[in-house]
Amino acid sequence: MIIVMGVSGSGKTTVGKLLAQSLNYDFSDADDFHPSANIDKMSRGIDLEDADRLPWLLQLQATIDKWLLENKNVVLACSALKASYREMLCRNDQRIKIVYLKGDFDLFAARLKTRENHYMKADLLSSQLDTLEEPENAIIVDASPTVEVIVIQIKNYLIGA
Repeated sequence: MIIVMGVSGSGKTTVGKLLAQSLNYDFSDADDFHPSANIDKMSRGIDLEDADRLPWLLQLQATIDKWLLENKNVVLACSALKASYREMLCRNDQRIKIVYLKGDFDLFAARLKTRENHYMKADLLSSQLDTLEEPENAIIVDASPTVEVIVIQIKNYLIGA
């Protein structure tokens, strides 16, 4: 199980899909687990609070448990911005690897400006970066190269892991 994490615009979904395809894993996007109330809030540019995220995290946790029980190989794209969120999802399970797509505001803002038909707007990027607690125990990858280069880097880390 691999969780590809980072702020909006970091490339979680794009990288996650290509990584899953290259590893012959299933792919899932944590955004698909948000309740409609959360999506509505984010669509209106309103930051989510921890209370908003809790039902979403609990559903993700249950789904991850199911995947692990079934021995499914899955790449999950998930913001997982706080250490407490990652602890809730991973619970120190060594079968779960975290990949952190690291970059800066300008890179991610430029990507968000070109994104169409997504509820996450560029004006929430600053709050996400403020909320972000960079992981200590993760595969840290620069988010600025091409998706193909990033996937190769991740796979190289995984082979050495």
